Amino acid sequence: MFIIAGLGNPTLQYEGTRHNVGFDVIDMLADRYNISVDGRKGRALIGKGMIGGQKVLLVKPQTYMNLSGESLRELVNYYKIDEEHELLVIYDDISLDVGQLRIRKKGSAGGHNGIKNIIANLGTDVFPRIKIGVGEKPKKYDLADYVLGHFSKEDRELMEEGYDRADHAVGMILNGEIEAAMNQYNRKVKPKEA
Repeated sequence: MFIIAGLGNPTLQYEGTRHNVGFDVIDMLADRYNISVDGRKGRALIGKGMIGGQKVLLVKPQTYMNLSGESLRELVNYYKIDEEHELLVIYDDISLDVGQLRIRKKGSAGGHNGIKNIIANLGTDVFPRIKIGVGEKPKKYDLADYVLGHFSKEDRELMEEGYDRADHAVGMILNGEIEAAMNQYNRKVKPKEA
């Protein structure tokens, strides 16, 4: 089984914010593959199903972003998951343009507190991840205010395109094609012509 975890903050006040794109992708996958993410295991909402012939567990940690690792550690231990090959984490990245993807097999937290906590709790930084760009923080803006803010209508459309690419990338990663996914998606996507 493959755990696909999207990072975000629970409660309605955070819905649709930049910091919750991981939750948004999990919701989109759940909708597209008819998986109900309404079960609870430990400190997470979960849903079991199939994507591309692979058994998956869709996960939305309910610990708040900065403690995401505590929730994931419980699930990794319970399901005896090999982080390097059976865990995929999806989250927001302010260093990427809106809707852009960056796929990695391992790496540092890059300043992302949710990933920092996952690395600390799992004791490794070797696990696949899909970062989805939410755009750079404007100068003189507080980082927390920015990531907890909402997208403009134009940015929301770019994010929807990014979520479609993330769906395709998830399928490739589940099929063991992470290198191909990196080659395809770790480059700048040109905006669609008007």
